Amino acid sequence: MAAVTHDKRLGELLREEADAFPVGPAPVDDVLHRGRRGARRRRRATAAGAVTTVTALLAFGAAHLTPAVTSAPAVTPAPAPPATAVPHPTAPEESWPPPRTVDPYEPVPIGHGLSAALLPDGRQNHVVGPGDIGASVEQAREHLGDGIRPDTFSSGTYAAEDDHVLFYGAFRTDTPPAGIGIALDSGPRHTAMVLNLPGDPGWGTYHAFGDTSAAADTGFTVTAYAEDGGVLFEQRFGGPPPPPD
Repeated sequence: MAAVTHDKRLGELLREEADAFPVGPAPVDDVLHRGRRGARRRRRATAAGAVTTVTALLAFGAAHLTPAVTSAPAVTPAPAPPATAVPHPTAPEESWPPPRTVDPYEPVPIGHGLSAALLPDGRQNHVVGPGDIGASVEQAREHLGDGIRPDTFSSGTYAAEDDHVLFYGAFRTDTPPAGIGIALDSGPRHTAMVLNLPGDPGWGTYHAFGDTSAAADTGFTVTAYAEDGGVLFEQRFGGPPPPPD
C-alpha cells in the first residue's frame, strides 16, 4: 500500500511540473533563422579560404613560373617534308669536276707546261700550246674556228712533257654537259676538265692528260654526260675501230 501511495505522489509532482511549463508553438522559425545565419557564416569562411588559396597559388605561379616562361627560347618546329618530294637524280659513276669559266683571250695553264685560251670570235675558236701562247691567240682572232655541228666534238692530241699526252678539243651543245669522259680503246679512262666563256655561249673546250705509252696507236671515244649520268652524245676519234665485244 505504501508503494502505491509513493507512485501516486510521484505522478502528482510530475503533473505539477508539466503544468508549470509554458505551452506554445514549436520554435521552428527561430531554429531555421539561426541555421541560415550559421550557414552564411560558414559559406563566408569557406569563400575566404578559397580566395586565400587561389591568391597563394597565383603568387606561387608568379614567383616560380614566370622566369621559366620569359627565359625559355622560342622553338620553331622543323617543317615536315612534302608528301610528294621529288627524289634527287641519280648521280653519274664519276664525280665530275665543275667547269671553269675563263675570260676571253686569257691564256690559262692546264698542266704539264701547256696553256689554253678561248676566243669569242668565230665558231668554237680556241688555242692550245706550250709556254706563252699570246701570239697564237692574236693570230687566232683572224680565223673562224672549228665550226663543228651541234652535239659534236672536235679533237686533237699533243705530246706534252714528262711522257704525257694531251687529249683536247671543243664541244658544241644546247645542253651543257655535267661532265666529259675520254675512254681509250686500250682501256684507260680519263675525266676531262671543261673550260667555257661567260654567258653560256653554247660551246666550250675539254682536255685530259694520259700516259704516252697507253695512248700510242690507239683510238679514243669522247662522251658528254647529263646530270643524271645519261649520255648526251659521244664521238670516236683516231686509230682503227676497236674489236667487237
